[in-house]
Amino acid sequence: MDVTQTTADGLKREFRVVVPATDLATRLNDRLARLKDQVRLNGFRPGKVPVAHLRKLYGRAVMAEAIEELVRETNAKIVSDNGFKLAMDPQVKMSEDKAELEGVVEGNADLSYTVALEVVPAIELADFQGIVLERLVAEVGDDEVKEATKRLADQNRPFAAKAEDAAAETGDRVVVAFTGRIDGEVFEGGTGEDIPLMLGSGQFIPGFEEQLVGIKAGETRTVTVTFPAGYMAEKLAGKTAEFEVTAKTVEAPGELALDDDFAKKLGLESLAKLEEAIRERLKADYAGQSRQRVKRQLLDKLDELHKFEPPPTLVEEEFTSVWETVLSDLKQQGRSFADEGTDEEKAKAEYRGIADRRVRLGLVLAEIGDKNGIKVTDEEISRSIIERARQYPGREQEVWDFYRKTPAALASVRAPIFEEKVVDYILELATVTERPVGKDELFKDDEPAAA
Repeated sequence: MDVTQTTADGLKREFRVVVPATDLATRLNDRLARLKDQVRLNGFRPGKVPVAHLRKLYGRAVMAEAIEELVRETNAKIVSDNGFKLAMDPQVKMSEDKAELEGVVEGNADLSYTVALEVVPAIELADFQGIVLERLVAEVGDDEVKEATKRLADQNRPFAAKAEDAAAETGDRVVVAFTGRIDGEVFEGGTGEDIPLMLGSGQFIPGFEEQLVGIKAGETRTVTVTFPAGYMAEKLAGKTAEFEVTAKTVEAPGELALDDDFAKKLGLESLAKLEEAIRERLKADYAGQSRQRVKRQLLDKLDELHKFEPPPTLVEEEFTSVWETVLSDLKQQGRSFADEGTDEEKAKAEYRGIADRRVRLGLVLAEIGDKNGIKVTDEEISRSIIERARQYPGREQEVWDFYRKTPAALASVRAPIFEEKVVDYILELATVTERPVGKDELFKDDEPAAA
């Protein structure tokens, strides 16, 4: 076998491989010899079928398998011998000459093909002990706990039917039935029965709830609204619809005392225990936000410290994914690049830069994990899948089976776990100081880094 490198351009490599017909014949005979003990043919005792007869029956198919195996082994050896880390699967190109390929399969010609590789560059990792970060931390105040408790109470506030002739006001709950039509035709998803709607909540299409203010139980109104241009159902986006709405009941919100009885209805023994649970939940929210902000700083630092040419194919794949999302979001929102203060070319350049950063950071994190033996255990993956499955009550087994049987889905579970473990590793080495801040500063909507 002859393997010759023909191209070395940046991160792209190409090799030409020539395998003599005699080598292919040897492989074919070895496979046929193994096959002899497996096949059962009429007129022959087990294991006594002549290899020549097997070649006549199965030669072409077995040769195709032998070639496939040989190409796979050869490509792996090229990667191993050169110490490559691949950014993509090897791209094999055979001759397009049918006569030449026929000769190879028949065992009369040498196999010749090229294999193109794209490799990951060598990455020199920075000294993480030199990284200095600031972690913002905020205490959960009594006012935040009381505010969250009140919101919870509002969500659980009881409603009572108003007098028979009473008109609905903003803040009241109206139980309605409705039928929607576009151009006189009932459309899918445009009907509802016994739907509770709190006026002023913004649950429905803009303008819908406002037109029901003043409605009385038993009254029917025609409500005309226009679906937003970015409405999730594309067939309805921007369309004007008329809804025939009947109010079945009109209910006014009642008073709800924040006391032990209220807490017991939610499964806790007292108001103090409820507030304690809310405080713990808020602490977890604050801690999560604090981590996200320090992680963003860390990724910015890693970006600054690791500048190298990432594999162009990976960047292009990432850019395509990002760009498709951008175009989809703009379409759903009914906006254009001009509305965003830019044009398509500038936007493409910006998002290509984002794709470049994401690929580089992904490679850096992978290199850190590889060099420091950071692994994701099966137990960690299982726990994550179970958490996801719990979001679909009644379908837990279906979700579990999907992840376990779908490699790409399983990888999507593993990747964030691995990333968080690598981030934890670096944070242990870096110098991280804490700065107390208020809730508003902690949750300030800073421009997120592209990571």
